[in-house]
Amino acid sequence: MINIVYGALVAMAQKDFKKLIAYSSVSHMGYVLLGMASLTTVGVNGAIFQMFNHGTITAMLFLIVGVIYDRAHTRGLNDFGGLALKMPVYTGFVTVAFFAAIGLPSMSGFVSEALVFVGAFGVDSIRVITMISTLGILLGAGYMLWTLQRVYLGPLNEKWASLTDLDKREYLMFIPLTVVVIFFGIYPSAMLDIMNSSVNSLVKFVTTVSSTTIGGL
Repeated sequence: MINIVYGALVAMAQKDFKKLIAYSSVSHMGYVLLGMASLTTVGVNGAIFQMFNHGTITAMLFLIVGVIYDRAHTRGLNDFGGLALKMPVYTGFVTVAFFAAIGLPSMSGFVSEALVFVGAFGVDSIRVITMISTLGILLGAGYMLWTLQRVYLGPLNEKWASLTDLDKREYLMFIPLTVVVIFFGIYPSAMLDIMNSSVNSLVKFVTTVSSTTIGGL
């Protein structure tokens, strides 16, 4: 809960694009901890799926920072504005990555976060913590959409009038990650079906060991 909420608040306070993504990562890894703590098949499935999704989404987010830093040599969020006018394709990939990080339906992040919350909410001992943790969804939308508005929308900062859109190398990096994010958002069973039996066995083993240990004490 602290990871999710405090990490999101710290991300919202950042003025450096890369630091914002880093603290966003801290917040999103909190969902993994919450899912694991549920010790339910649904929650643990969500936690494992979130680790995978976090890897692909965060890779896109750090690439986004890298592209703009390579051209402008600054990561200050308040230094930009209106980049969508000069870099529309790049902004399209940015929008996909931001929406995936927020957990928009049809994006992979939505599926894993939903599974985590469903699994954790069913456990009485962490239900209140789970309810408070849902603030992370609201805060995540806040700092991501605020960043989108400050950096990419509105009038163009004339300082960046010479910026160019993506080159072939950057397309090669963004396209596979975008496909993965959307594919697993639409068809998560491709991965969940593979994990399900292993997760069932893991949860059953951990629950049995815990019960035996507590019973022995």
